[in-house]
Amino acid sequence: MPLRVNADRLNQSLADLARIGAIDGGGVCRLAFTDEDKAGRDFVEARMRALGLEVRIDAIGNLVGIRPGREEGPIVMTGSHLDTVGRGGRYDGALGVMAGLEVLATLQEAGITTRRPLAVAAFVNEEGNRFTPDVMGSLFFRGDLDLDAVRATVGIDGTTLGDNLDRTGMAGPDDFRDLPLRAFVELHIEQGPVLEEDGVTIGVVDGVQGILWHEFRVQGASNHAGVTPMDRRQDAGFVAAAIAAQVRHLARSIRGQRATVGTLEVEPGYINIIPDRARLTADLRNPDAVRLREMAVRLLGFAQEVAAAEGVALEHRELAHIPPVRFDEEVVAAIEQAAKACGYTHRRMTSGAGHDAQILATRCPTAMLFVPSVGGVSHDVTEYTRPEDVAAGANVLLHTIRTLAA
Repeated sequence: MPLRVNADRLNQSLADLARIGAIDGGGVCRLAFTDEDKAGRDFVEARMRALGLEVRIDAIGNLVGIRPGREEGPIVMTGSHLDTVGRGGRYDGALGVMAGLEVLATLQEAGITTRRPLAVAAFVNEEGNRFTPDVMGSLFFRGDLDLDAVRATVGIDGTTLGDNLDRTGMAGPDDFRDLPLRAFVELHIEQGPVLEEDGVTIGVVDGVQGILWHEFRVQGASNHAGVTPMDRRQDAGFVAAAIAAQVRHLARSIRGQRATVGTLEVEPGYINIIPDRARLTADLRNPDAVRLREMAVRLLGFAQEVAAAEGVALEHRELAHIPPVRFDEEVVAAIEQAAKACGYTHRRMTSGAGHDAQILATRCPTAMLFVPSVGGVSHDVTEYTRPEDVAAGANVLLHTIRTLAA
């Protein structure tokens, strides 16, 4: 029988981590660069040091633990993130980090040293709920973001990212831009219903759809709701609602499109006053880059038309743009072979959610594997993956890593 991880230990480590930032309902809140986020990072760092890993931390808090191989050379890396959404679950991100550490512990106990070095990474601010953009840690790791600009980023609470780095002490001295990487493999929960509904244990992820985040701000004029004629209004709330409805309409007309209005705010927010200000966000996703851009262009054109017709001012900005990614076939095949060797059912699939692996894919050969999410639920306190599926994902990760590091 192939080497297996310690399933009980892995599931217990996820439960232990979930106590940091625990909220009602069994969920977790570790927004990026909060005290809870720092405590989760400290928990993982302590596990790394207990395994004898070389611990390195960069200027925005990305954490990497490295296990030497028999030879020096490019590193085979796994990992994910530790931050959560405001009312998150205990598996999103955390599974990839804790399973990576369990893989290294299993190899250590079996007396196995791989030819190539291995590493586990915990990237910061993957979710982007407190500070944008999302996948910030892996973008910085890849060398895309300027440190001064990142530190100056203002969060939803009005504080800067730099102030939070200094307050929590999360920053370190290392620079990962030149870290040699042989491959990156990320284990994650599916966050959707496909694997569970199909009765499949392992999702072999061969790509991730593209993501565009847009923000619209509308400036109109407040007035009395009862005495202002309908043709003399500059209603910011109406314009925002029309844009929101158009998001759904366009998504239904473009193949493969998914779109969500996650934020919709109007001011002053009284039942009998015409709103003079409104803000909304649109999360657009499609595995096809051309269709994704088509959605954005058509949405902006509609927003400009409805704003002009209502006589209000419209401001628009793009918050994030992550193109679709196709993963490396060698790494994808290694995951398939590992699933087969372990005796698990598996299928290829494209990820609907964005991940750090999507960013690392332009840095080194990369792929992902998914395990089922019960009910397809994620980003919620009820997020759940069965213990046996957690272990299955870690076992496939173990053998994928061994193959790539051989």
